Amino acid sequence: MDVRPATAAHRAAWIDLRQQLWPQESVEGHAAEIDDALARSDTFTAFVAVDQAGALMGFIEAAVRFDHVNGCEGSPVAFLEGIYVAPAFRKQGVARALIAAFEDWAKGKDLREMASDAEIDNRVSHAMHQALGFAETKRVVYFRKPVA
Repeated sequence: MDVRPATAAHRAAWIDLRQQLWPQESVEGHAAEIDDALARSDTFTAFVAVDQAGALMGFIEAAVRFDHVNGCEGSPVAFLEGIYVAPAFRKQGVARALIAAFEDWAKGKDLREMASDAEIDNRVSHAMHQALGFAETKRVVYFRKPVA
């Protein structure tokens, strides 16, 4: 396995993996977000894990967030925007390798904290985060009320 920065050459396979993680988004929406991400290399990064045959095993996307991030002590913060490992490659250290690349990127930006979030009922994601060294800081339920 090789973990490397994602580039436009990975775009098609990256879109496919993003579609598996976020199926509610259109293919065109994923493509636009990838194009935007590739243009923001100062505050955004993405890495892909590639197997020996050149297939994408997974990806990670991260950004520098300058706003307040729940559970963090300061700002800016390296924020894990998304991580996904294709089912055939899970339990093989792919997520750990992607997180290591993310952490190296954050260190290179002189950031002191990494943060992430997950839906409150996504226990698989909670377990993955904890196994990769993240500590839960708080739970939040968001509310909304339209202005009538």
